[in-house]
Amino acid sequence: MGEVITFTSGKGGVGKTTTTANVGAGLSLLDKKVVLVDTDIGLRNLDVVMGLENRILYNLVDVLTGRCRVKQALIRDKRYPNLWIIPSSCSGDSKNNLNEKQMKNLLSDLRKEFDYVLIDSPAGIDGGFKLATADSDRIIVVTTPQIAAIHDADCVIQLLHRKKVPRIDLLVNGYRRQMVRDGNMLDIPDICELLEAELLGVVLEDEEIIISQNHGEPVIGKHTVSDTCYQNIARRIAGMEVAIPDYLHHKGMFSRFFWRNHAGKLV
Repeated sequence: MGEVITFTSGKGGVGKTTTTANVGAGLSLLDKKVVLVDTDIGLRNLDVVMGLENRILYNLVDVLTGRCRVKQALIRDKRYPNLWIIPSSCSGDSKNNLNEKQMKNLLSDLRKEFDYVLIDSPAGIDGGFKLATADSDRIIVVTTPQIAAIHDADCVIQLLHRKKVPRIDLLVNGYRRQMVRDGNMLDIPDICELLEAELLGVVLEDEEIIISQNHGEPVIGKHTVSDTCYQNIARRIAGMEVAIPDYLHHKGMFSRFFWRNHAGKLV
């Protein structure tokens, strides 16, 4: 049976979709059969990031509501023979017709066919979040080293703990070593301590990510710093022993502005 992994966050713009696409591509190169599922209904982007928007015939909503079979909605990425995606719908009106039971049934079918089912969650904690986390084996909370993003990530992690999710990991995007050295960005140990989550990986700031997005392709295979980061994350997910680099350990200047109140809330 395959593993269902959801990439989520509280704040938008932290790189969930890019991460889902690149980690999925990385896993496919490890000879794993992977499907990416976009649950951002009304604001789909996964197919755009992957450059597959012109091949869409059916979408996730069509599958969940029974308008098509799963195989009709699957789009195979010809660049990665082991990689498929199920795109979302561009119509937000269809959200009201969906429920968690429909999603669980779909995931049950996908688990039988794929080694990994990677779910790209919408930002926030509304109905789309519930759909994306309906039956996940592992949830990866994606954040950037920005105060607002970390605050929202903490809210999501606390919610996931209440839902008794089997496993929660942390992935930090957009890390800039020089800003940390200058005391203008939280360091990785600071972030892990604040969020109290197991670190899965760190993706360094890399302009190649933006360039690849604009060309509709992952950075996997481009031999850039972010390519290495994403491939190492994929290897860790697949169970390989890949050490996380020893990032700076001093406390950043922002550390003193974070504390938890009596309810355990990050403020």
